[in-house]
Amino acid sequence: MMPKLTEREEFAAFVLRMRGRGMNDQRLFSAIEATPRRGFVNPVWADIAYKNSTIPLDCGEYIEGIDDQARMISALGVEEGHRVLEIGTGSGFTACIMGKLGGRVTTIERYKTLVEQARQRLQALKIDNVLVKHVDGRHGPPGGGPFDRIIVWPAFESLPRHFVDLIASNGVMVAPIGPGDGSQVVARLAKTGSRFEREDLMLVRYQPFIEGVASVL
Repeated sequence: MMPKLTEREEFAAFVLRMRGRGMNDQRLFSAIEATPRRGFVNPVWADIAYKNSTIPLDCGEYIEGIDDQARMISALGVEEGHRVLEIGTGSGFTACIMGKLGGRVTTIERYKTLVEQARQRLQALKIDNVLVKHVDGRHGPPGGGPFDRIIVWPAFESLPRHFVDLIASNGVMVAPIGPGDGSQVVARLAKTGSRFEREDLMLVRYQPFIEGVASVL
């Protein structure tokens, strides 16, 4: 039986995978290295924390595979001081990464349990530039915007016009678009003046938006 890899060894394997796919975002790699991913998942799933596999969370949710997360955050291009909106906090891992990249992050989650867990993890890592909100994320934060960067994890059925209005000039949004019961395309929308340039990044199968905040969980 082969010995289990350490977290550092699993991180190194992740970096090699991404470089093999042509991605060499050193700032992002450094932020991920400084954010122990195993601490964001149930210990039962620690051995696959750095695999590109979805990992179950509480409330019937999941954390996306790390390769997909890295590609989407890299496409977002978070820089120091950017106002960032994230829809779908989940474990809090991606919000933490974007906070370490220098963004002022507002992250939204419909499940109170996940909100509280994410806040505890961020506090433990002394991340103070990430605000976690327990609200319905389908229309963005109440009274929020504009944002320099927007990243969305639940899938939109079609191009989300109401989110487009939240993007600042020269801003970027990355989001999956497509049917909730099939494959979606992760699209990068870059705003220049009143025009948008769209780049399709990859195919995924993510959960669609769910209406409202959870009443119990």
